[in-house]
Parts: sequence; C-alpha cells; structure tokens
Amino acid sequence: MNPWLTAARPATLLAIVAPVVVGTGLAVDDGVFRTDIFLVTLVAALLMNIGVNFANDLSDATRGADADRVGPVRAVASGLIDTRSMKIGIAAVFGAAAVCGIYLATVAGWIVLVIGAVAMLAAFTYTGGPFPYGYHGLGEVAVFVFFGLVATVGTRYLYDGTLQSAAWLLAVPVGVLAAAILVSNNIRDLDTDGRAGKRTLAVILGRRHTRFLHTTLLVAAFLLLLEFAVAGWVPRGAALGLFALPLAIFPLWTVLKEASPEALVGALKADALLLACFGVLVAVGAAL
Repeated sequence: MNPWLTAARPATLLAIVAPVVVGTGLAVDDGVFRTDIFLVTLVAALLMNIGVNFANDLSDATRGADADRVGPVRAVASGLIDTRSMKIGIAAVFGAAAVCGIYLATVAGWIVLVIGAVAMLAAFTYTGGPFPYGYHGLGEVAVFVFFGLVATVGTRYLYDGTLQSAAWLLAVPVGVLAAAILVSNNIRDLDTDGRAGKRTLAVILGRRHTRFLHTTLLVAAFLLLLEFAVAGWVPRGAALGLFALPLAIFPLWTVLKEASPEALVGALKADALLLACFGVLVAVGAAL
C-alpha cells in the first residue's frame, strides 16, 4: 500500500465524517444548507484528521513509541517515509486545510480561523512538543472536545452563524463515540505504550478499567441520544441513529474478551465504522 495512504490511517478517517454530517443534517432541517459549505468543511476536516495522523506518526517515531507496536505499519518508524518528507507532508496537508479555512472564514467570519488555529495546535501537541498531552492521559478528552463539540457545533455554525442547543447536545454522543475509538486504540497498545513511557489513559487505568470505560462510552452514547430525542431537545428523527446499535456489539465484545493487539485492531476499525454510521443515521433522521 502507498506509504502516505498508510500514514493517513484511512480506517480512522471515518471518525471525522460523523460530526460534519450531523451538523449538516441540522442545517438541512433548518433550511440553511449550502453545498459549498458542506463539501469544503468535509475536505477541511479530513485534511485536519490526516494532518493529526501524520504528526502522530512522526512524533511517536521520534520518541520511540512505535518501536515494537502491533497494528498498521507506522510510516516513519518503519522507514517507509523519512522524517524530512513527513514534515513536508504535514505542512502540505495543514496548508491545504488552512486554504479551506480561509474560504469558510469568508462565509462565517474570522472566528473560523481562530478555531482552525487552535485545532492545529492541538494536533501538533497531541504527541509532540514539551508536554505531549496524549502521553499524559488527556487524549480522550481532546478527541471528545475536537471530534465532538468543536466539529459538530462548528459545522452547524458555518451555515448561518448560530450556536444551536441541538448541535451541542448531539455533539456529546458523537464525541463520546469518537473517544471510544481512541480507547480501543490505546488498549491495543497498552503494553508497548507502557514500556515506551507513553502514559495513555489505558496505561493509567489498566486493562480491566479501560475495558469498562470502553463499554460505558458505547452504552452512554446511545442512551444519551435516546434521552435527547424522547425529550424533544433534538429533532426526534435523530433517534434514527439508534439503529446503529447492532454495530456496537462486535467492538464491545472484542474489547471485553480479547487481549491480543491483532484482535483489537478489528475493534478499533469497528468503532470507527460505528461512529460513521451513527453520524449518518442521526443526520438523515434530523434532516427528515
């Protein structure tokens, strides 16, 4: 496989689709949908996610965190992409995302550039910089904030400059499921991360408590959506997302019962697919 495609980690890119389509579904429901905003936002979000993955690939290789991990090949650590080329790739991807951001700023105002700058800073400091917060148990919090709250509410804001309560509420289960993806990733790498001094939340909590956390996140996402829809706090059609529940069975069971990194790779991909399907169903339901 092309090493750049490998470094982009295609399976994880599904995660960023969910908040964009959920925010867009709310815009359709309110009659303010614009095709150009949707497409540019989706491209910008995907580029930002790829940039995060590239930066993570480079930082982990530099710190030696990928030395004996099991899972998809890391491009820099394996020598598929040299350090200089990866730095250029990171700059190119974030540069392209910035161009998208400038376009969106002409539509929704300068605040878009501020949000984009903060998101880029978060991407670089996840596993890089003097205090890589991903190495100190804060990765799941960042994912919840940026893949949930910022991406969902931000997408809805782009269409007409409003901060809807429905967007904030739907951002919560989206962010919770996004955090679950990182939990399954980190429980897979628990042993190797621990040896490398990478104190992810999984390393801090241990395997048993991390399994419980993963289960709690999956269950909570669907219970929250059900509560919000029944209460009428979000469009009731958004409850269509509950039909994604069967997709949660495989990753939930795998994380609870499996310890081998090879098996947990499948759980990570299943969690990403779950979030994408959940987001699409919620968006379609909200738009109807």
